[in-house]
Amino acid sequence: MEGAKQKQLNMNTITTDKAKELIRETNGLIFSSTFIKKDNTIRTLTARLGKKYKSKTGKAAPYKASNYNLLPVYDMRIKAFRMLNFNTLLTLSINKNTYTIK
Repeated sequence: MEGAKQKQLNMNTITTDKAKELIRETNGLIFSSTFIKKDNTIRTLTARLGKKYKSKTGKAAPYKASNYNLLPVYDMRIKAFRMLNFNTLLTLSINKNTYTIK
């Protein structure tokens, strides 16, 4: 049984580039991810794309998120925008499929 679990885990292992592609293909559907925050705690994020951010000050972001391997997403629990860091991404769940990031 242990070998079957390991085989299934390997079959669902993807790269960060494939994770980006899968998230972009959701077209606004809700997905969840697990990642390591800056303070080294693990966080589960339930989020979606497709919501447009409106700056309260009218200023543009001081950096381009994609240059830092980040993706702005809308956190469905907190009802606020968050940055998903692909450098620390551990798992991704989309449409009842769970992937481990290598």
